[in-house]
Amino acid sequence: MLFTLGLFAVMEIASPAFPPNGEIPSRFTCDGANVSPALTWKDVPEGTRSLALIVTDPDAPDPQAPKATWTHWVLYNLPPGAHGLREAIPATGLPQDTAGGKNGWGKTGYGGPCPPIGRHRYIHTLYALDARLPDLGTPSRAALLAAIEGHVLAEAVLVGTYQRQ
Repeated sequence: MLFTLGLFAVMEIASPAFPPNGEIPSRFTCDGANVSPALTWKDVPEGTRSLALIVTDPDAPDPQAPKATWTHWVLYNLPPGAHGLREAIPATGLPQDTAGGKNGWGKTGYGGPCPPIGRHRYIHTLYALDARLPDLGTPSRAALLAAIEGHVLAEAVLVGTYQRQ
């Protein structure tokens, strides 16, 4: 669904693999191939110099008693003209000049849902930034969020869910 503020469209993120608030197929989880789902986005605001993507699970370890937000993917300096990421994109196959940060397992690249108990939410947040970030190395989610503070022009959110059988 596209919402507008006045004459300006609001940035949107989606996946052909699952609908908003829908179940993430097991192919994209630790129970399957553990590959990243394809993501698409549109209506990136004018003046965007780069994009950042963070995928988190705010329900870790148990949705009935969450204690932490687990990080599944951290990307920054995605080109503003990119319209998405293909499925199963390796950490070394990202768009030119895109950099990756550390996920909750201390690795770069995508780490799929693998909830120990219950149905968890997986929040895919895309940030449009008014700057290209300097080389941050392989930042944590917290370090990337600190680096983008004051540079966010817009953000879009896609939520998927997963529960192990």
